[in-house]
Amino acid sequence: MANNNYQELTRTFLRLSRFSHLSAIASWDMFTMMPPGGSTARGEALAELSVLEHQIITDPKIAQWIAAAAEEDLNDVEQANLREIARLHTQASLLPASLVEAKSLAGSRCEHAWRSQRPANDWQGFSANLKEVVKLSREEAKLRADVKGSSPYDALLDIYEPDMTSAQLDVLFADLKSWLPDLLNRAVEKQTQQTLIPPAGPFPTEIQRQLGLETMATLGFDFNAGRLDISAHPFCGGVPNDVRITTRYNENELLSALFGVIHETGHARYEQNLPKTWPGQPVALARSTAIHESQSLFFEMQLGRSNAFLRRLIPAVKRLFGDQPAFSEQNFIAWNQRVKPGFIRVDADEVSYPAHVILRYEIERALINGDIEVEDIPALWNEKMQSWLGISTEGNYRDGCMQDIHWTDGGFGYFPSYTLGAMYAAQLFSAAKRALPDLDSQIAQGELTALFDWLRQNIWQHGSRFTTAQLMTQATGEPLSSRHFRAHLEARYL
Repeated sequence: MANNNYQELTRTFLRLSRFSHLSAIASWDMFTMMPPGGSTARGEALAELSVLEHQIITDPKIAQWIAAAAEEDLNDVEQANLREIARLHTQASLLPASLVEAKSLAGSRCEHAWRSQRPANDWQGFSANLKEVVKLSREEAKLRADVKGSSPYDALLDIYEPDMTSAQLDVLFADLKSWLPDLLNRAVEKQTQQTLIPPAGPFPTEIQRQLGLETMATLGFDFNAGRLDISAHPFCGGVPNDVRITTRYNENELLSALFGVIHETGHARYEQNLPKTWPGQPVALARSTAIHESQSLFFEMQLGRSNAFLRRLIPAVKRLFGDQPAFSEQNFIAWNQRVKPGFIRVDADEVSYPAHVILRYEIERALINGDIEVEDIPALWNEKMQSWLGISTEGNYRDGCMQDIHWTDGGFGYFPSYTLGAMYAAQLFSAAKRALPDLDSQIAQGELTALFDWLRQNIWQHGSRFTTAQLMTQATGEPLSSRHFRAHLEARYL
């Protein structure tokens, strides 16, 4: 048989993808359905599965097959798949199985305890678990950095955002810092002239869920290949043929759950439309976490909070919750485009959101590079929140440095994806508008097919076939530039 070595690799990675499938569904269940008493056993089972996957991907035969497959007659998709296989193999081979298992167990323990420690504002209890996660993450980062010849933090960043470095991030974020604080202040000042009517609750969870499901349908979610549930922190999990998204509900607040659903639906549509022609292969996976975030923010911010889409939402909101002054068109749009700096990242408006991300990036980079320790986090967090948003988190760990789930399982290097994703999303939406000149009127009529076809053609169907830079240049005509994000924010808020 031709390309024997490449065929061995594809069989192996198909097998790995099936174990990954089981791990994804078991993790989803842990966050949504599992009773608290199942935590330890589930953590141990997931750690066992991660060790098994690690053993398969680091088998010495893999390296031999990769080297031999490079000499075989592969088409461009197969070459891209081999590139991704080699990247995953190299990343995994740097870590001993004992570290993989220890990190998985420590992450499960930290995350499970965080669920009760966060509501209790128990920083002491949380930090004890976090120290173990940080210790193991630093070990991982050093092993990766020694081979990569980079800083420890950059070695972790590369897992989520291949080819991105903190030097590049510093340039992008310095640009944001040069104009965003002023834009934020001007937007807040402009909005103080408006008198807004807040929606009057309560808003029963079941009716909020109904609104979320209807909106998912409008956004093209395939309910035959996915579902909506509740978790402490909204997320999108599962696998492309079985995508699980979650949100959380507050009966005194109408729209945070809905926009959580819209955000996660963006992730889900990307997953559901990844290429099915290369089953189980790394080339069929999402390109990167920032490209994934670009899809959720495309849905939530570029589309979801646009005037045209908000107008389309009003009839459903009135039908489900009754008419009230807050649901007049002008008030409803203004309420959903408020710029109001606050404590919580996932509830932040898109103007203040980058502040939340840059703050976390600067802290986690210093933490992984060994410049600070876990006990330094609360004071640094408070200092940066005061500087960026004029908000104090002193003593308020629940709404400060304990609010996110990412650090509990060692997800250091992930946070920059959110603001990179916002910048990618603005650039993609700008390109879509050029390709679809009457896009605003299509959105106003609830006709989203052409927009989703554009995304499918330019982003979804390619999986990891191209590098991020290639993907963006092909889709938009240029590499990543913050000017589209700035133009979007100025047009909407100033």
